Amino acid sequence: MHRRVPVALLSVAVLVSAATGTAHGAPADSEELTSQDLAANGVGSPYYRIPALTTSVEGTLLAAYDARPTLGDLPGNLGVVLRRSTDGGVTWQAQQVVRKDAAPKGHGDPSLLVDRTTGRIFVFYASSVNQGFPGSGTGNDESDPDILQADYGYSDDDGLTWTHRRITEQIKDPAWAGMFAASGEGIQLRRGPHKGRLLQQYAVRIDGANYAASAYSDDHGATWKMGNPVGPGGDENKTVELSDGRIMLNNRSKPYRTIAYSTDGGVNYTPFTQDTQLTDPANNASIMRYDAEAPASHPQSSWLLFSNTEDAAARRNLTVKMSCDNGRTWPIRKVVDPGSAAYSTLTRLPNGRVGLLYERGDYAHITYASFDLDWLGGTCADITIAPPARLKAGASGELEVRVVNRMDTRRAQGTIDLTVPAGWTTRQVAVPALDPGQGATVRVPVTAAQDASGSAGVTATYRTGGKRAAGSATVAITP
Repeated sequence: MHRRVPVALLSVAVLVSAATGTAHGAPADSEELTSQDLAANGVGSPYYRIPALTTSVEGTLLAAYDARPTLGDLPGNLGVVLRRSTDGGVTWQAQQVVRKDAAPKGHGDPSLLVDRTTGRIFVFYASSVNQGFPGSGTGNDESDPDILQADYGYSDDDGLTWTHRRITEQIKDPAWAGMFAASGEGIQLRRGPHKGRLLQQYAVRIDGANYAASAYSDDHGATWKMGNPVGPGGDENKTVELSDGRIMLNNRSKPYRTIAYSTDGGVNYTPFTQDTQLTDPANNASIMRYDAEAPASHPQSSWLLFSNTEDAAARRNLTVKMSCDNGRTWPIRKVVDPGSAAYSTLTRLPNGRVGLLYERGDYAHITYASFDLDWLGGTCADITIAPPARLKAGASGELEVRVVNRMDTRRAQGTIDLTVPAGWTTRQVAVPALDPGQGATVRVPVTAAQDASGSAGVTATYRTGGKRAAGSATVAITP
């Protein structure tokens, strides 16, 4: 059934959405967000967890996840199951088993990856007999029941049937202990010297600490290699190819996500740094480039989408964010589900909408949602604020505010309003209509209060077509 941060910089690309919404119950007035449950605990399996989502070269949506006897992770008699949709997520075929064996064997934590050149679909997962990630032994013997194994299945018929392989010996250093594929979706590089490379992320245990690493293939999955781990502090992680060809790794961490960058196709990464714009309770998340085929000169090439439970302590408040600048800032955000939620995976649909598969309601449901960029309520713009070098108390001056349209569509005439301290005065100024890439500089008058002193913060808000952008600056006051 279908159901209906200010930044104190002088130059900043920032745009915020004016509203939030929820997936279940009544969606946005224009019904730009829809959702339906694909799996529910007790229907076909006692429990379901760990969503993975992708879109095939044929335009088929594939949603994979664990079918579990309990909520526990491996080791256990888990299986990987999947549902397909050939109409953009409107209807879904019956659940099929991708991999399931008799106890004590188990398979779980799926991650989907599509080779856009060959059309082959991969589903990576971990396989266990006696041990899961915490208890896995070192070594890479593919027959050792005390080692958590690295397996994957592949399909050459759009996800109808699957063949399975084990690649533990290819990608696991014998000195490592536990290792498993980070669930969700892998990527294929679209540009640069490693164009066509397949990347699947892993979490690995080395000398008692957790790291992140990329497994990669340059021969369409015939063979696989493992890049060098980044950490400690690694966990379930995702990668996205940026418009300049770099790879950004986005890692599960509390209270903020951590990120690292690669310039050699995922073999080596910079050390982790916190992204304090991405609050996280240590939960699996998703990151993607909205248009992976867009040339670097096109505005959409720098658009990223990110989904996670935006809460520092609890798995709740599932939120989608958008970046207009390759992840430097994340100003556009909207809440999908304010209640209990957990893992999520994003994929772009053939019609330009975005699919989102996530765990909902204290792990009771695997839910599929779909939205378009209009539902997010944001747009991309650069805002540069140049205050006067100094402003005398009680005197008047002007702030220069430059707005550059970074969307690929024309923006109608808008306005700039200043938010100023008590006792100050200002007025609204018009901003002309802007074509893609076009900018305009306007002068906004401001008068400081008679008793103003030291410095004061001001915020310029650009509004156009029901959307708004905000940037902040500091003005120095002289007696």
